[in-house]
Amino acid sequence: MSDDRVALFAFLGYAVLAGGNAVGVKFSNEELDPFWGATFRFSLAALLMLGAMLVTRRRFPKGRALRGAIVYGLLSFGGAFAFAFYALVELEAGFGQIILSIVPLLTLLLGAAQGLERLRATSMFGALLAIAGVVVMSGVTVADSVPLTPLLAAIGSALCFSQGALTIKRFPRVDPVVENAVGMTAGAVFLWALTLVAGDAIALPTQTDTIWAVVYMVVIGSGVVFTLYVTVVEKWDASRANYGFVIIPIVTVLVSAWLLDEKITFDLVTGGALVLAGVYVGALRRPARAVSAES
Repeated sequence: MSDDRVALFAFLGYAVLAGGNAVGVKFSNEELDPFWGATFRFSLAALLMLGAMLVTRRRFPKGRALRGAIVYGLLSFGGAFAFAFYALVELEAGFGQIILSIVPLLTLLLGAAQGLERLRATSMFGALLAIAGVVVMSGVTVADSVPLTPLLAAIGSALCFSQGALTIKRFPRVDPVVENAVGMTAGAVFLWALTLVAGDAIALPTQTDTIWAVVYMVVIGSGVVFTLYVTVVEKWDASRANYGFVIIPIVTVLVSAWLLDEKITFDLVTGGALVLAGVYVGALRRPARAVSAES
């Protein structure tokens, strides 16, 4: 099987399976304090990935490769999920995940600023559409308003995911299982420190829904999803690999409507459509020349 086909299957796999993560976070936040919930998840996920690394006899990275995996972990697991768990205390799962759909556009903009991606003129128009979508969705909660701090936290999570993907491109390539084993360990250490500073209660989950949510997030949402994700990032451009963040909200909205009885309102659909249109125009749509050249 060609590398591009492997990447395509990995892309579809992580995009669909990651759709349950935000819903899992909502269940976790019902019982566990947010930073501790993220710490608990990635402590277990790090052990899972380290175990997989040892069983399969994969080599531990050294030098710049090790530093890159650590930075990737601090951004993609430490920062991104600290922000995400905090944001989803008040934001609905579908709304929070739709905000994360701006990740590919942010990756393109950050990558261009760092000389890793080519910036297209349509990116700015796409950014305006995405921002307009966030403004429209800002009225979608039970209280008819979105608190500013959780909204900023969700955007902070998107920024961390974007820079985390670019970090993989900046450092020597590492096996996806090893990259995540090191990265999740670094992220878990950061989250432990944050949990202690924030004073979150450290307790094991006891509710059945929470336990199953944690199992899903650890095994599928962390182990499987991020192994597939790193596989895609290593084979495609970072912004292209992050296109899955456009598919994830659709899955999340459907799952949250099913499991959490969250309403799919007109504002949510309209704002979400604007965000997705912005991401499409700014990051997904290829220039006509590139399309004709490939054909």
